[in-house]
Amino acid sequence: MLSTNGSGTLSWAANGGITTTTGSAPYYGARAWVNFNGTGTVAISASVNVSSITDNATGYYTVNFTTAMADANYSVQAIIGGIGRTYVFIDNTGTAAAPTTSAFKIVTNNASDTAQIDPTYVMAAVFR
Repeated sequence: MLSTNGSGTLSWAANGGITTTTGSAPYYGARAWVNFNGTGTVAISASVNVSSITDNATGYYTVNFTTAMADANYSVQAIIGGIGRTYVFIDNTGTAAAPTTSAFKIVTNNASDTAQIDPTYVMAAVFR
C-alpha cells in the first residue's frame, strides 16, 4: 500500500489494508467473493475466502467460507448471467436454512415461470 504522511513524503507498506477512508462514512472491503460456473460440474473460476461451492440441486448452491465470519449478520450481493432474465434469491428455498458463519445459500430462478435454473455464471460478494 502506498501512503503519505500529509507533507508529501510517500511510504510503501507491503501488507497494508484499507479499512476506512476520509469522510463520515467508513469504507469496508469485501470479506469474501466468488465467481463460479453454475452449469454442469460447478467450479469456482476465482474467489477470495471461499473454499468451495456445493451444488444442492438445479439452481440451488451453498457457498462455503474458508475463514468463518464473526457472525451471520453479513450482507450478500449476488448476480447471475448467461441465461436471460432471471432472479437471484439468497436462501429463498423455504427450508429455513439461514446464513451461518460458515456458509450461505443462493437460489436462481427463471423470471418467466419461477423454475429454478442453472446459470452460466454466478458472482457473489460478502460484506460485514
